[in-house]
Amino acid sequence: MSHGDTIPLHPSSQSDIDEIENLINASVQSVPATVLPARPPSPPRASIPVSSSPFMPSNLPPTYSKPAPAASLPPLPSSAAASVKPSASNSSSRQNIEMTGFGSQSNTLTEPVWDTVKRDLSRIVSNLKLVVFPNPFRDDPGKALRDWDLWGPFFFIVFLGLTLSWSASIKKSDVFAVAFALLAAGAVVLTMNVLLLGGHIIFFQSLSLLGYCLFPLDVGALVCLLNDNVILKIIVVCLTLGWSCWAAYPFMSSAVNPRRKALALYPVLLMYVSVGFLIIAID
Repeated sequence: MSHGDTIPLHPSSQSDIDEIENLINASVQSVPATVLPARPPSPPRASIPVSSSPFMPSNLPPTYSKPAPAASLPPLPSSAAASVKPSASNSSSRQNIEMTGFGSQSNTLTEPVWDTVKRDLSRIVSNLKLVVFPNPFRDDPGKALRDWDLWGPFFFIVFLGLTLSWSASIKKSDVFAVAFALLAAGAVVLTMNVLLLGGHIIFFQSLSLLGYCLFPLDVGALVCLLNDNVILKIIVVCLTLGWSCWAAYPFMSSAVNPRRKALALYPVLLMYVSVGFLIIAID
């Protein structure tokens, strides 16, 4: 058999081939011959320059413009110019305050001693007027002794102890020690009593209040030192004792519950009565 010879196919194989060709031709004839348009080519991309510098120079022109020339203003009169100068200084000072956040603060560490003494004395006098003498702030005790201090009470306690020691004929140092301990410890105990009763008061504010209320008794002790009459001593002590209780009443009563008012005021009255008894008894 040569290369050009052909082998006849089996009839069943020939029929299969014919059937496949018919299916292919039928599928081609059923689909319309539509040709999709070709995709347009993508536009060329701009090349990105690569530079070793971290900042790229810009090719855009600058956007700023020259400032307009200032219009010539007519000269101001002298009065207007004088009024403008303080406003400029005020604006500069306001800017300084805004920059720092605070105004000018007084430094009490470098001030003269006499200025410090005058400031403390003025505060003592102010608090003494608010506590001991009649004033409209007694209706609102919370505002009366807001700027409290301890220099005034310390001075009144020491002055009362010295007055009682001068009145004594013997053991003057013992009298001063007893009076100072009684007043200092009594003020602490009375303050703790008010706080334990649920009082709304600051500890040192209560000490300051009780110390300022000793001022009338200081006056009574000084009067009794100058006069040895027993009847006069009793009258003066009774008056000054009532004055001290009247001064302490609104502050101590408003600090606690109204139902516990007597529990807060009774120890105060007891301490002041003890001090008055010392003033009368010491000879």
